[in-house]
Amino acid sequence: MDTRLLRTFAALARTENFTAAAAELHLAQSTVTVHIRDLEKELGARLFDRLPRGARLTSQGRRLLAPAEEVLGAESRLRAAAAEGEQASGQVAVAAGETLCSSLLPKVVAGLRGTEPGVDVQIHTASTEEAVEGLRAGRVNVALLLGEDPGAADVATEALTSLPLVFVAAPEHPLAGRDRPLAWTELGAADFFLLEEGCFYSDGLARELHALPGVRPRTTRFGSVEATRACVAAGLGLALLPRVSVDQALSDGRLTIVEGPPVPDVPVLLARHRARWASPAERAVTDALTRSLR
Repeated sequence: MDTRLLRTFAALARTENFTAAAAELHLAQSTVTVHIRDLEKELGARLFDRLPRGARLTSQGRRLLAPAEEVLGAESRLRAAAAEGEQASGQVAVAAGETLCSSLLPKVVAGLRGTEPGVDVQIHTASTEEAVEGLRAGRVNVALLLGEDPGAADVATEALTSLPLVFVAAPEHPLAGRDRPLAWTELGAADFFLLEEGCFYSDGLARELHALPGVRPRTTRFGSVEATRACVAAGLGLALLPRVSVDQALSDGRLTIVEGPPVPDVPVLLARHRARWASPAERAVTDALTRSLR
């Protein structure tokens, strides 16, 4: 059986749209249609109901999807075995949140350029949801996720480390330099700068602030850690950020830690698609990330 047909089957089952499946697989839409038709003919089963706005698995399609993904997984393992001993080379796409992209990943990429010069690492800023979808679509080889395991059956995750979080402000901010930890009610009266929705620890802080009785928190969202740091350093408010992303600003005196209620560290997870073959280049990147972060 041509496993290309199975890859098309899995992609269409995931996207429920011929155009989206074609884009994911870098095929013409007509090719996706032919692949599905040929697979249905070979299996003697109708796999999809064609709808005005896409395609939906039939009961037979749902029953056959898992065995098809098992075949694709076996193909990936066969390729991995054949590639043992090959020199690592090629492009590897890594997706991660803005926090990791700006603070931790540059060191890993710099190290890889010295040890694996044939590996080209492409870094993509993405939320957890975007990173998981990128793994499923094949646009991303490896992802680093901040927060809880997304619970996706087709995505394998491994905990690498956890990042301590700190409340930070400009040294001249009224809440800086207190001789005791601040309570949630005191923090709720301050202006806060958060990363955009989808950031695990920013969303958690927003929920905590909005749950305070009798308080209307003032929060501003940014898509960039750098923009958040700049606003806080200018004395405009507070932020909750991983310690690793503010170490330099703390050292040079632009920011200071504000003692507040205890907040849990944020987990860092390594994620990849369970069924997809990992090339020598991808394994080299995964190993480097594991060594660096663990």
